[in-house]
Amino acid sequence: MHCTKPERQDGCEHGVTREQARNLTSQSTQVIGANGFLYVQQRELAATTPRDRSISILGSEDATTCHIVVLRHTGSGATCLAHCDGSDSETEVAAIIQAVKSLTKTTEGRLELHLVGGFNDQRQLSLKLSRQLLKAFHKQEEDIHLVTLCVTDINDRTENGIHLPIIYGLAVHVKTGEICKAKFEDRQPDEDLRSAYILTGGHMVNIYDAELEQVNIGPYSWMPFLNIEFWLYQEDKQILDCFSTSPQAEPPHFVQHMKSSFQYLKDNPRPQVSVFPDGKPRSYKKKADGQWERMTN
Repeated sequence: MHCTKPERQDGCEHGVTREQARNLTSQSTQVIGANGFLYVQQRELAATTPRDRSISILGSEDATTCHIVVLRHTGSGATCLAHCDGSDSETEVAAIIQAVKSLTKTTEGRLELHLVGGFNDQRQLSLKLSRQLLKAFHKQEEDIHLVTLCVTDINDRTENGIHLPIIYGLAVHVKTGEICKAKFEDRQPDEDLRSAYILTGGHMVNIYDAELEQVNIGPYSWMPFLNIEFWLYQEDKQILDCFSTSPQAEPPHFVQHMKSSFQYLKDNPRPQVSVFPDGKPRSYKKKADGQWERMTN
């Protein structure tokens, strides 16, 4: 991986990339609507190209200690966005690179990397993930140019003495490669199904087929979630303390999102029977009005 010389040994400041980070954190937050947009959840990635007639923006949100990774090839415009939580950084980085390379048919251009997320959390999980991801990209054979490094201390602010991320959500415009601080109106399709898969220990998956221009979810399977009734009726603080890496930094909807996922797990203890009875993915295409349409197999 190629990058400018670090100003500090912890890998969190890189000259030019620091200036890019300042520009990003000072932006106003853009609200991204459903038209042409695909939401990427934690432990998911999606990749496409400017030729895509359905999806022109990729984005993800709710990153506290997690990092959002954008890798783009300037020649083909192939762009991948992933939401990484440190569960298996080396494997995830390899999958991100492969997703972009598989959509790139030209030798002209270069791979450009943007890493955004984390803050000065008390357990230093953000810093650990920043280092993991930088190390994993550095080990790759490909020449990767680090353009934006807005992580950990650079993405940190304090409010009433509590450290919080400046940027929780990031979008990338596939046609231009522009990244922006963002929040999103649409997190479909199958938001609760996808969240439930992560809660049960699912690994990172590529949810988008750029050639067919469709989202493919699953098929997934999991063991019944232990004590699901117990978790459905716990106080908010208990859920935050047990299921968040940074309880004080979570967005206001975190607990409700978790409860929706718990309910999905309760309703579908064996998804291979109730959700994927034919053993095939749930596939969707984006309609002109921004809504998702389920494809029949």
